[in-house]
Amino acid sequence: MENRELRPGPRATPTPASHLALSPQRITVLDDVRAHAPARINDIAERLGLHANTVREHLDALVGHGLVECTTEPARGRGRPAKAYRPMPAADPGLAGRDYAGLATALAGHITRTSSDPAADARAAGREWGHELARESVCDTADPHAFVLDLLMRLGFAPHDRGPALGVTLPMCPLLDAARRYPTVVCQVHLGIVEGALEEVGAPTGPGLDLLPFTEPGACRLFLPDPTIPAACCSPRSRT
Repeated sequence: MENRELRPGPRATPTPASHLALSPQRITVLDDVRAHAPARINDIAERLGLHANTVREHLDALVGHGLVECTTEPARGRGRPAKAYRPMPAADPGLAGRDYAGLATALAGHITRTSSDPAADARAAGREWGHELARESVCDTADPHAFVLDLLMRLGFAPHDRGPALGVTLPMCPLLDAARRYPTVVCQVHLGIVEGALEEVGAPTGPGLDLLPFTEPGACRLFLPDPTIPAACCSPRSRT
């Protein structure tokens, strides 16, 4: 049997909840997890007035759908560590839905066949997209690092910040099939999105910005620039 946990690279971003046949009660449990994460079974049951076993059944189903993940939290006082549940991001249909997967694959193939430098052209396209997404965002831009993480969350990458030395793991990909088929193009588009978003908010985009696709079990890894380096020193637009 294939060990899926050891396969390099991320998983596909799950389908938005609205596309799944969830019962009203199950949607209520999912909404509670989203509002109170990390959420524990007994706390959910108390807030919703449900039996803990009923909540556990719904959570198991939501985990199976890829909408919720189960982690272990330290015990409150004495006792065993408790299970806690967090929402897994589904791609925002307005940003990266399944309807665009076929188009993305076709465009990636076209760039690969026709461009003299597919990686550079793909990154340039992603950079323009990143500018547009940043302009449309209503999120606070005072912290560019947090701003980029929020953008990646909404796009469906489920980023996990591991700190400056370890970077940001991306355990999901909204265009996984296209990325596996044309990694040079699709992954450079994704890196360009980050670069363009940082440029748009006046943040550094030079040394340190890098994306390592399919290099570890279950994720890609993104490294963001050192925020102490002035943006004017490293913005691609300042070099032209």
